Amino acid sequence: MGSGIPAAATMGRLRTATTTLASLDLDPARLLEHLDKITEGLEQAIATCVYAVHDPHLRQCRIANAGHLPPVRVRAGHPPELLDLPTGVPLGVGGVPFSTTTVDLEPGDRLVFYTDGLVETRRDPLDERLDTLLSLLDGPDRPLEEVCDLLLRTLHEPDNFDDVALLIARATAPD
Repeated sequence: MGSGIPAAATMGRLRTATTTLASLDLDPARLLEHLDKITEGLEQAIATCVYAVHDPHLRQCRIANAGHLPPVRVRAGHPPELLDLPTGVPLGVGGVPFSTTTVDLEPGDRLVFYTDGLVETRRDPLDERLDTLLSLLDGPDRPLEEVCDLLLRTLHEPDNFDDVALLIARATAPD
């Protein structure tokens, strides 16, 4: 959380730590516990995070959340849904366990990850903005880049100076 050089440096450190921990194939909750300890050691730093691991053979995704908004699952024949995940606390708070939730993810399903800068505004209730996000994701299957463009064009407010990150991942069948 925050902006400027200190926040960017903190995120760089956490990104490096995440990459290193991910190579150990840890359960997502366990990985967040390690990141939480690392973040506690950084000066005045807290960060939100969603960590997900997809297993195409099991057609599942294991996800843990550290104070972040939940991803959206988009499946053919179903309305888009915010995943029901324990929110957890932001990294750096310390002392609170994280939990891993397993969700089904069939080939063609999509997970939409986004930062609060995409959906939070000072004048609109968050629930309304999340409903708008879900309605924009409901409809015919489109190329992922087009969906990202639509979400950014429709939801991002020019007067909102909060950072926006958006990632849409489509599950594929194993080779």
